[in-house]
Amino acid sequence: MKIYKTDTNILIESHGTIYASRHESWDAFINQDDFYKSIEAEAAGAKPLGPIDMLDGLSIQAPIQSQEIWAAGVTYTRSRDARMEESKDTGGGSFYDKVYDAVRPELFFKATAYRCVGPGGKVRIRKDSTWNVPEPELTLILNKKGNIIGYTIGNDMSSRSIEGENPLYLPQAKSYDGSAAVGPCMYVTPGPISPATKIGMQIRRNAEIMYSDEVVINKMKRGHTELVEFLFRECSFPHGCLLMTGTSLVPPNNFTLKSGDEITIRIDEIGTLQNVVE
Repeated sequence: MKIYKTDTNILIESHGTIYASRHESWDAFINQDDFYKSIEAEAAGAKPLGPIDMLDGLSIQAPIQSQEIWAAGVTYTRSRDARMEESKDTGGGSFYDKVYDAVRPELFFKATAYRCVGPGGKVRIRKDSTWNVPEPELTLILNKKGNIIGYTIGNDMSSRSIEGENPLYLPQAKSYDGSAAVGPCMYVTPGPISPATKIGMQIRRNAEIMYSDEVVINKMKRGHTELVEFLFRECSFPHGCLLMTGTSLVPPNNFTLKSGDEITIRIDEIGTLQNVVE
């Protein structure tokens, strides 16, 4: 099943048919007990609104309300190598190698809901950064108890020139207005998402493909439950949170985003998240 958040209500898509949820609050909706069974029962008892095509005429919002967005770094070998490369001139590269092999993962605060955009929204690059890239990430949707209740697509916009200058600049490189995009929906399954799930990203500039690649999520070194356990050790999330799980798709070092670039991220079963650089 897929859950869509619009500007007026919450919609459940099941077997190609759209149903309206009785919940008006996203916060309350994602924190229902026995989440999968609850929405399955809700869809079964609701009157169909129409086929999935009806979503084309609606304004689909980011699947977030009061949740914070956090992110995990250096969870793929390619990500580790990229971070080491961008920081080698400042001597910070060894930190990323150590994190990759350490027991404790890298977890950092990414964005609040108001610094995040949804499908079709404009992501931003910092004016004081010279090297900027999108990072496509499978994103976990967690309830207040720390349970993985669904999945979405995340774009972790990153200022690599700032992070490479000094690892202590990570918050500035990662967290700013328009630094994150999530959507287009929350994908809900009775069990964990398949490890064979593929993530793909394409970047277009003036209709020309500048970058295109894909990866399977089983290339991750760390498990999803491991990342969640560390995140919830000393942090409470009264409304739940979103956790980006890292990326292995990194454009070449000679590429940087420009205003007007179109970023398209696709994840099997979840769908497509498309954004334009402001």
